[in-house]
Amino acid sequence: MGEKSEQKRQMILTTARHIFAQKGYKDVTMKDIVEACGISRGGLYLYFSSVREVFEAVLKEEEAETDDVFSRRLQEDATVADVLMIFFKEQKKEILGRKEDLTVATYEYNFAHALSAEENPQRRKFDDAVQALSQLLEAGMENGEFYELESRAAAANIMYALEGLRVLSRTIGISEERIDDELFTLVSGIVPD
Repeated sequence: MGEKSEQKRQMILTTARHIFAQKGYKDVTMKDIVEACGISRGGLYLYFSSVREVFEAVLKEEEAETDDVFSRRLQEDATVADVLMIFFKEQKKEILGRKEDLTVATYEYNFAHALSAEENPQRRKFDDAVQALSQLLEAGMENGEFYELESRAAAANIMYALEGLRVLSRTIGISEERIDDELFTLVSGIVPD
């Protein structure tokens, strides 16, 4: 694909991402994408053959761009507990601040298509987060910063709670104070006073 074609493809994906964030997945049509991009229907079909294909490309880009707090450079004197607190801070920001995210569209997409765990980007993202969090918990237990617990189960429970908060924030709404209370409860089960 040439540079001009790649730029056009990228413009389509960027525009489509905004549409999916606003309308969800199930209500988006190829016509919506064509109109928002200001291109012809044929121009869109040169790159994508369906709404599903466009959405999957958007999800693939999201997956590649996801900020991983666990792989960031931290201060050399940062403790494992510091990393955990940064993780929770980032999660809170995401839960509160990303009004134009793809949470609703992703759930609609998953309900519409029976995907295997390997095909499902949301599942991969969740599993990767559980794995990274589990490793963080193990490191914290090894150096005495965290309570002894079953790291994989605890990591999964934390991610289930965070995903629930994320969905609540997009569907019925949740206050910052309530999010703080829930995060405090999660932290207090891991880090001794």
